[in-house]
Amino acid sequence: MSENVPVVKREEGLRQTIKGRPVVSPLVDVFENKEEYLLIADLPGVAPENLGIRLDKGELAVEGTWSEEEKGSVLAREYRPIDFRRTFLVPDAVDPERITARLANGVLKVHLPKVDAVKPRRIEVKVG
Repeated sequence: MSENVPVVKREEGLRQTIKGRPVVSPLVDVFENKEEYLLIADLPGVAPENLGIRLDKGELAVEGTWSEEEKGSVLAREYRPIDFRRTFLVPDAVDPERITARLANGVLKVHLPKVDAVKPRRIEVKVG
């Protein structure tokens, strides 16, 4: 494993927020290719306006709040509103100015492009 891979910091178990709602760590997959690192996180029920992503001193924080839609009177409830929180240590190989994120259908994709200096490149061999 490359030492430039993002370090995943997993907060185990449930914690309570000030609002008394449980906070959970969303499940995340991290991929690497020659152009970027890609984080894919499951954030069911989180709307874009309730999602916050920030990069500060090499630490990427993802925080989201699942807000419940009023659909009528509750007769039975197996799900309850929760908050999501997860942090990652981002390697120096990432270009912070080019990080992008997209949330669709409860799945967040964060693209962390590598700086050109660390990307592999093909060296042309000249004859003669």
